[in-house]
Amino acid sequence: MASLRELRSRIRGVSSIKKITKAQELIATSRISKAQARVAAAKPFAEEITKVLGELASASTNLSHPLLTERANPRRAAVLVITSDSGMCGGYNSNVLKRAEELMVTLRGEGKEPVLYVMGNKGLTYYTFRNRPVVNAWTGFSQQPKYNDATAACHHLVDAFMAGSEAEVPAPNGVGNIEGVDELHIVYTRFVSMLTQTPEVRRLAPIQVSYVDEDYDMGEDSFTDSPTAELTAQYEFEPDADVLLAALLPKYINTRIYSSLLEAAASESAARRTAMKAATDNANELANVLTRQANSVRQAQITQEISEIVGGVNALASSSDRD
Repeated sequence: MASLRELRSRIRGVSSIKKITKAQELIATSRISKAQARVAAAKPFAEEITKVLGELASASTNLSHPLLTERANPRRAAVLVITSDSGMCGGYNSNVLKRAEELMVTLRGEGKEPVLYVMGNKGLTYYTFRNRPVVNAWTGFSQQPKYNDATAACHHLVDAFMAGSEAEVPAPNGVGNIEGVDELHIVYTRFVSMLTQTPEVRRLAPIQVSYVDEDYDMGEDSFTDSPTAELTAQYEFEPDADVLLAALLPKYINTRIYSSLLEAAASESAARRTAMKAATDNANELANVLTRQANSVRQAQITQEISEIVGGVNALASSSDRD
């Protein structure tokens, strides 16, 4: 058994770790409600832009925009992976990275070359350590993303997609050119509940106009005779629908990326809270076990000291009797 000094040192170490994990748990708990509120606040805009796109698609006379057109022989597919900037969040990053690997295996099986883009230090570190080429990475905002953070990635991804795999576009760092892509995919973590966060894969482009977003219901046809149908607004477009559609499609992709960042931020905080709570509980349990061991060792030392004192007294008494 370890000595009393070693046990006390371990108890101090565990107590220090417990303070850190408890603080991280409290911080994550305070951020979850704010992150959920931001997700809820962004949803109406996403729903409205989806509805407007649906109306524009219906009114447009020409749906030949590159963001809507399936490529005949897609060769390269961009994959944007959203991870966290910091750790201590359990299996949050490993789950989304695993889902990204599954997507890339599927793309290779279809004869497409995956092109990596990363958001978050953890994802960048993961691929850099494995010598996997990353075209560009954006970091430093995983817990509190802003719309401009999504815009930076959106501009480059849309430019690469519009150019197509047969062309090249300027590199994000301004040095040289990179090849374009034929598809855009995003891998992020969807917030389901405080205990459940699910890695999701979504294709950003080409966009399917018939069902623009699987997360938002486009509603019933406005001319239906169904008594439960909801009336939808009728729009007059200025300029014409084709021009507006071309202008709104990149904004729609930007909205999708921003919504994914908000979902990922809420998921990260929830995962960190769960992981830190488990770590704090384990630290409490370990500290209790070590304290019991230290008390046992101390009790044994006291018993031994008393025995030695009694033995010494008895020896002195025996010596006095002989004298």
